[in-house]
Amino acid sequence: MRAALALVDAVAKLQTNVDAALQVRIGIATGTVVVSELLIDETPGEQAVIGETPNLAARLQTLAQPGTVLICPQTRRLTGGHFDYRDLGPLALKGWAERVPVWQVVGPSGVASRFEAMHKTKLPPLFGREEEIELLLRRWRHATQEEGRGVVLMGEAGIGKSHIALALDERLQSEPHITLRYFCSAHHTNSALFPFIGQLERAAGFERSDSVTEKLSKLDALVAQSTAHPEHVAVLANLLALPASDRYQLQELSPQKRKEKTLAALLAQLDGLAARQPVLIMFEDIHWIDPTSLELLTAAVQHVPQLRALLLVTARPEFTLPWPSYSHMTTVPLTRLGRREGAALVERVTSGKKLPKEVEVPPKLDDVPTDVEVADPYQRLAAFGGTESAGIERPRLLIEEIQFTEAEVIPMEEV
Repeated sequence: MRAALALVDAVAKLQTNVDAALQVRIGIATGTVVVSELLIDETPGEQAVIGETPNLAARLQTLAQPGTVLICPQTRRLTGGHFDYRDLGPLALKGWAERVPVWQVVGPSGVASRFEAMHKTKLPPLFGREEEIELLLRRWRHATQEEGRGVVLMGEAGIGKSHIALALDERLQSEPHITLRYFCSAHHTNSALFPFIGQLERAAGFERSDSVTEKLSKLDALVAQSTAHPEHVAVLANLLALPASDRYQLQELSPQKRKEKTLAALLAQLDGLAARQPVLIMFEDIHWIDPTSLELLTAAVQHVPQLRALLLVTARPEFTLPWPSYSHMTTVPLTRLGRREGAALVERVTSGKKLPKEVEVPPKLDDVPTDVEVADPYQRLAAFGGTESAGIERPRLLIEEIQFTEAEVIPMEEV
């Protein structure tokens, strides 16, 4: 969907020899399709994919206004809180007996955390992580009263790293502090300083509809909170691909020199903020970090004892930390939850409804929190056993996932 929104913007900016501006309309649908062997020279692309889903996408595209993106209910559920939407209501589509709920994608929601996008309305309770939270609170007290500290939460996917980080920030809401959040992405491992660019854009409050002048004004206001050096504004504007002042002749500098000035400006911003208030720095998923961001993060790790700051980093076990063992840094390997906590999670998933006695929590599901909340369809079905007898309604998306999984494993005859 990000690609669809970027395509809409890019096409609108294309220069043509006619007076009318080019516009594109896009429909996106999610579901099961049948894909034939792609013989590029022999089979047209539109004939290679068949099924209800591509037909639905085509109908949505026809229905869309120029310059807009429309999606179906399945796509809306999967993308969750990552985007802002406009509910267009159930609409009549050619070939569909019943009206289909349709949403227009307005733009990214600004929620960069994958965990928060799944729980946009309210942060769910944290189970079995009291010791980790207490350790983080002790490190926070030390960081605010003496010298900065750092903690690395190391654990497999879904074990609760992001949840612990958010729970800590929630515990500190009553205390004066500044929170800086940086998110790495599996899709941007080669995009230089991606997490820092995202943090600056969110902190400045950039909107898709903002003009260049409006973005520069917002950036000026943001940087003024941490540093008074005018060159830092120009350097960060250059990082955000905004026209910078020619006064500092940044374009004439070598790439290495520009990088050094950029890293210095970002560290200076951190120094300025920490001088005002204690800072909680949350850096998530560094197993996906790009090399330039890792260089800057390593510099921040070395620098953090001089700040009133707690640096909280999350990573998966396969990632090797590039910095040596510092006395101010603590690595916390997250262990799996016990059976009691797993049972509590299942109870939350079932909305408090009591499961039949014969239904047991599968061993895999009392380990990793996300496995309980977003479990494999077959395990989830086994966990709830006779869900109808327990009065528990199976989620529609779960049924679709089960059907999709079965479609993968059932042998198909050639036609």
